[in-house]
Amino acid sequence: MNLICLDLEGVLIPEIWIAFSDAVGIPELQRTTRDEPDYDKLMRFRIDILKKNKLKLPDIQKVISSIHPLPGAIDFLNELREKTQIIILSDTFEQFAKPLMRKLSWPTLFCNTLDVDSDGNITGYKLRQNNGKKEAVKAFKSSNMRVFAAGDSFNDLDMIREADGGCLFYAPQSIKDECKDLKSVDTYKDFMEEIDKFLNNL
Repeated sequence: MNLICLDLEGVLIPEIWIAFSDAVGIPELQRTTRDEPDYDKLMRFRIDILKKNKLKLPDIQKVISSIHPLPGAIDFLNELREKTQIIILSDTFEQFAKPLMRKLSWPTLFCNTLDVDSDGNITGYKLRQNNGKKEAVKAFKSSNMRVFAAGDSFNDLDMIREADGGCLFYAPQSIKDECKDLKSVDTYKDFMEEIDKFLNNL
């Protein structure tokens, strides 16, 4: 059985933290996993900025409600669903994801959870598991699934390399340059061609 594992932000939807940064006018929040390989360092940095600026979970959720899938993402997902099974492996959070999953017609999502106090302040986060994307791919493979994985950021590299096949999708040039061993595509048409090759064992 084949299974396609996709990152969420930058692949199917815009980056949430960049959209929030634009909405609140804090350029430091533009930093994402495309820029910072250390996820814990990145999240502690974000939480510190939120605290300093007295920004809470509802402020982020309001911006998320205005985010729409990337152009072509829904057609891409619909075509892919007709061919095989899909799971979204993301480092986003349950508290962010629901309106986005609704707009993508409810794909299966594995993600993380925020710690939020009674006033709506984000105080920390809990990973589903360490290196959760790679570990999920390993678990699927142990169930005799052939896995294709794709993403655009540093935190996607381990899962892509663990999978039976995969590629970068619309990754920044810095990651493309650093990861010459990985195929890289920049359009949904080319993305689907790579998946078709995998599904057809080419």
